[in-house]
Amino acid sequence: MFTLITIRNVWDKDMPAIQAIYALQVTHGVSSWEELPPSLEQMIQRQKTITQDGYPYIVAVRGDQVLGYAYASAYRTRPAYRYTVENSIYLAESAQRMGLGQKLLSQLIIQCTQEGFRQMIAVVGDSENHMSIDFHKKMGFEEVGVIKSIGYKFERWLDSVMLQLTLGEGDTSPPKRPF
Repeated sequence: MFTLITIRNVWDKDMPAIQAIYALQVTHGVSSWEELPPSLEQMIQRQKTITQDGYPYIVAVRGDQVLGYAYASAYRTRPAYRYTVENSIYLAESAQRMGLGQKLLSQLIIQCTQEGFRQMIAVVGDSENHMSIDFHKKMGFEEVGVIKSIGYKFERWLDSVMLQLTLGEGDTSPPKRPF
C-alpha cells in the first residue's frame, strides 16, 4: 500500500533522523561546510533555537519515516537583515529526485512570506553543485554572486554561490510590522 508523503512542522521525535541525514551530508557532501557531524543534542539545540526565534522548520515524512527537512533561519544577525532569511534543505539519499525538495522549499517560501519576510537567500556550497544551483533557479531564485575559493573541504577549494528570491512585496514597500 502506498503511503502519502506529508509536509509538516518538525516534531521532537524527528530529530534522530534529521541528525542522520545531516551527518551524511557533512561527511560526504559539500552542502554543509562542517567537517564533523554535530551530535543529536547539538542538532536538537539548533532546531529549538531556530523555531524559538520564529523561523519555520519542516519535514517531509512518509508514515513515521523522515525523508527530508528544510528550515529558514536568519541570513545575518544584525537588525537590518531581519526581513531576510536563508533557506536550508536536506534530503535522505533514498528520497533524492522524488520532488521532495520542491515540496519542502515551496512550503518554506509560503510560510516565510506569511510571516512577513521579504527576501530568501540560498547559499550553495560549491559552484560545481549544479544540482542545487539549478534547483534553486527552477524555484525562481536568481544567482546574485559567487565568492571564489572561500572554503576548503575534501582537499579542494570551494566557492560559495549566492541566490536570491523575493518574497511577497519584496522591496516595493516598507515592512508591515517590525520583528
